[in-house]
Amino acid sequence: MVAETPPLLAENEERIGRNIALLSMSVGVVLSIAKVWVGLRAGSAAVVSDGLEAAGDVLSSAIVYGGLWLASKPPDYEHPYGHGRYETLAGLAVGAMLLLTGIGIFWHGFRNLHEQSALQTFALYPLAAAVILKIGLAGLKFRTSRRIASTALEADAWHDITDLISTSVAVVAVGFTLSNPARFGISDHVGAMIIGIIVFFLSVRVVRRTVNQLLDTMPEPDKMRQIREVAAGVPGALGIEKCFARRTGLKYHVDLHLEVDPEMTVRESHEIATEVKNAIKRRLRWVADVLVHVEPFGLSSTQAERPRYWPWLRRRRS
Repeated sequence: MVAETPPLLAENEERIGRNIALLSMSVGVVLSIAKVWVGLRAGSAAVVSDGLEAAGDVLSSAIVYGGLWLASKPPDYEHPYGHGRYETLAGLAVGAMLLLTGIGIFWHGFRNLHEQSALQTFALYPLAAAVILKIGLAGLKFRTSRRIASTALEADAWHDITDLISTSVAVVAVGFTLSNPARFGISDHVGAMIIGIIVFFLSVRVVRRTVNQLLDTMPEPDKMRQIREVAAGVPGALGIEKCFARRTGLKYHVDLHLEVDPEMTVRESHEIATEVKNAIKRRLRWVADVLVHVEPFGLSSTQAERPRYWPWLRRRRS
């Protein structure tokens, strides 16, 4: 049984996402400046690379903010399905940015692999602060992205995870170099290369997920089950022949073929279809709209058409 979803306490779901994106941008600006500045002063390629990745995090949060703002615009004549795809495109842009960032970081570390690094201990300070802040931000974004079903915010949370992992790698690389510069002098550059590889592979995951949404991939089976269950629970609904759904931003648009009593009038079947549409939108907040096509129950498409057209053909022949 699908329980009716209670309204969110917040005034607007998109506003929640935008506020989190703004918070992430503010934290990211501070961390990226601190990492790059300290990394240059301490002579650490790994810390500088991590700072550049953090700068990419700031830009991705800005893209997410813009995508959520555009996605919140209501439908209009030219965009009857709304502007939700802007949010998906923002997620794709974040994934592409992660991809390029990973390649750039890896190449920079590889190019300087032959150089020995002599680091200063204070190179660890911004890294330690980044680990604490990124754990909090990633957890907040993952929880909120599940609650408001935001692809872009989830992609940004994965960006925080890459930042957290890359920061951890930088901590290890700097630690090895500080412990024995003569023996582990290239650890700093190896750490930078590992950071690039991690960012690259996680970016592939983000890009693949958003591309699937742009290709109108069906949602998970549990969501389809909920749609069918709500529709079948409306009095007068005798069956569901077909049910499709595609995501447009934060929500889904549903196409549903509803079976009703074939002896009903058009008005009666229309009233049932309207109630099915309203029930799905009321109880499943992640559904933006429903298009209901009414069909006679217990008849295939060819059987349903035969009484309608064949007598007319027989009259023409006679």
